[in-house]
This record gives sequence, structure tokens and C-alpha cells, in this order.
Amino acid sequence: MRVTGRMLFALVVAVVSLGAMSQQRAEDPATDSEIRIGNIMPYSGPLAEFGAIGKAEAAYFDMINERGGINGRKVRFITRDDNSDPATALELTRGLIEKDDVLLMFGSFGTPGNLATRWYLNQRKIPQLFVASGDEELSRPRAFPWTMGWQPSYKAEGRIYANYIQAYYPARKIVVLWQNDQFGRDLFKGIEEGLGDLNRFVIVDIAFDITDEHLEGHVSILKRAGADIFVFLGVSSTASQVIKLAASLNWHPVFIVNDASASIANALAPAGIENSAGVISAAFLKDPSDPAWRDDPSMKDWFTFMDKYHRIESTNNNAALYGYAAAESLTQVLKQCGDDLSRENIMRQASSLRDNQPSVALPGIKMNTSPDNYLPIKQMRLEQFDGRSWQSFGDVIETAFTEGRKH
Repeated sequence: MRVTGRMLFALVVAVVSLGAMSQQRAEDPATDSEIRIGNIMPYSGPLAEFGAIGKAEAAYFDMINERGGINGRKVRFITRDDNSDPATALELTRGLIEKDDVLLMFGSFGTPGNLATRWYLNQRKIPQLFVASGDEELSRPRAFPWTMGWQPSYKAEGRIYANYIQAYYPARKIVVLWQNDQFGRDLFKGIEEGLGDLNRFVIVDIAFDITDEHLEGHVSILKRAGADIFVFLGVSSTASQVIKLAASLNWHPVFIVNDASASIANALAPAGIENSAGVISAAFLKDPSDPAWRDDPSMKDWFTFMDKYHRIESTNNNAALYGYAAAESLTQVLKQCGDDLSRENIMRQASSLRDNQPSVALPGIKMNTSPDNYLPIKQMRLEQFDGRSWQSFGDVIETAFTEGRKH
């Protein structure tokens, strides 16, 4: 995946009859033959690499439609480009609701855009389902009963790294390089929460912008700090540069990278396999570029899907796999709805998931929700890259300490 600007476009996938469609009231947009779903993605701008999520979701519904749809209804997936601008996200969401009459919003990317649209969608009682963000603010059922996350929270992921450091490298010096946005701040906040009083061992932390041109200087400063542990929190394209820079400085700390930057194909291999060996991360989905999964039945289905429906992206794209898994989860919810596609029933079904395992999730990772718990995936697994594959170690992590043990 590359962080590159792309031309603004609106991708509309509709494998449905091109005949005339009946006019629908905004409060009753579903028909006997069609389900309209809205989505917002950064197909252009600094986070364009994550547009692969929306493309994979569009392709997934293409596949579902070819197989007969969901309970006999075809899916019309309408996805728009917000260029990572929250104001644009709100404007486009209004258009999807008020002009395109979508039944629900699904999988829209990023914390700022989803926060910008949350109040509007909750006022109108429109599901904002499985948002592509790990911000815990987007899974608060009492305050915002129409908004639900999907992936593990960023803060929880940060606490997992903090707990790992406490368990394996107590009282060692730590440096952190974190992306200067809500995503990076939440991950770093989780580390701080997990370390508690042990934050004194974080001797330097540096925030960087997604288009930062001074990564070499940042890494040099962190090396001179004399730390034993280097935590990187950002996207895979930056992680690749940082791992390579550390190696070029002959610096080989314990290297921890967050889940979103832990792709073998898009971060570790470009950084150099020899430079990436030993990297630690936490994950909840399989890495499609990991040779360990080549013969796995669920991943064989993934490769078949990519070959048939999604030729424009590499099969190794982690963001695309994320979109595939999220679309699979929404399909499960809509199947559970049966013929009752009221928005109330959609939220009722989304908040009653029981031990549902996405096909491409790591072993032991399951989705569970309730009316009081809107975060479907709350588990991750620690992994270490051995120079070829990710090797899981320890048990599935369901909770992480919110305050570090005192030493």
C-alpha cells in the first residue's frame, strides 16, 4: 500500500437490475429486492492506502450479489471519497442519507470523520455500523445507541504492548515514535495507561505527521537516547521506512509495531527481512502475505475472491483483508435480520452477536456484542516475526492491565 494522492471518485457497486426502482421514503429505504448501504473512505489524500478497505467491501458485496444476495435482496453499496476531511465526510454522509436513501452507514474509515457524522446519524436513528476505527468513543451505546465499532480499540492495543514490556523487559528504557493524529494518540495513550507509574521508563517520545519529511532525524534522536525498546505507532508505509532507518544506524532495539503497520508485504519485506526479523506486534486478523496461511481454507477462499472479484489490488493487502472481514460481519448481521430490515432490528441483531468468528480472523478471535457492549472484537494475539512468518505466542488476550505494576 502506498500513501499517494488519487483523483476524487465515487465508487458505486450495484449488481442489481437496471430496471426502474420504486421511489422510497427516507425512513423506509429497503425494498423487497435491494438493500442500500452507504460508506465513506479516503480514496485520495494522505490516507489513500486505506481506500483498499472500501474497494474490498465493494467487491465482497459484488460476490454476495452474484450468489443471490442477502435473504433474496441484492446489495447496493455506495461509497464516497472524503479525502480524509471530516467536514467532507459529514456532507457526503448527509447526501447518502437524504438523497441516496441508504438504509445504514457501514464501515466508514477514520476517527475524525466518524465522530463528525455520529451526532447527525444518531439524531436520525440511522445505524452507523462497524466503523473502521478503534476509537473507544465510537462504541458508547448509552450515549450513541446507533453507532458501533468493530475492531479492537487502539487504547486496548496500546495496553497490550505495555503489558508485554512489563512482562518481558521490566525496567528497560523505552522510546516511542507515534503518528500525530487521533489514531496515534489513542495507541500511545493506551501504552501510558498500561505502564502507569512505569511511564518514567519512556525516556523520549516523538510525534510525527503522516507526510513527515524528517523521519531520519527522529530515528537518530531516538537512537541517541539509549533505549532498549523502540515502539512505533503509525501506518505500514512509514513503519517500513523507520525499520530500515534504524538498521542503517546499526540500531537493533526490541522493535514493537502496531497492528495497522505490521504487514509482511507492505512493511517488513520492504524494510528488509533481515532488518525486520524479531519485530513484535499484536493482531486479530491473519496476514495475507504470511506464507503460514497459504494452505488455510479461509485464506484459500480469500485468494479465490481476490482473483475473481478484486483484481486491482494485491492479494497481500492487509487493508483489503480488513474490508473483506468487516463486510462478512455486516452480511452476518443482515442475514440475522431475516425479512425485518427495520433500522431498529439491524441494531438489535448487531448487538446480539455470540461467538461469531470472522473467517480470516486469527484462531480464537471471536465477535461478541450486547446492548451494553458495542465493541465486537475485543481480543488480539501477540506475534513475533521470525524472518518468514508471524509466530503467535501466549494465549488470546481478552484484557490488558490498565495500570502498570509498580517496580
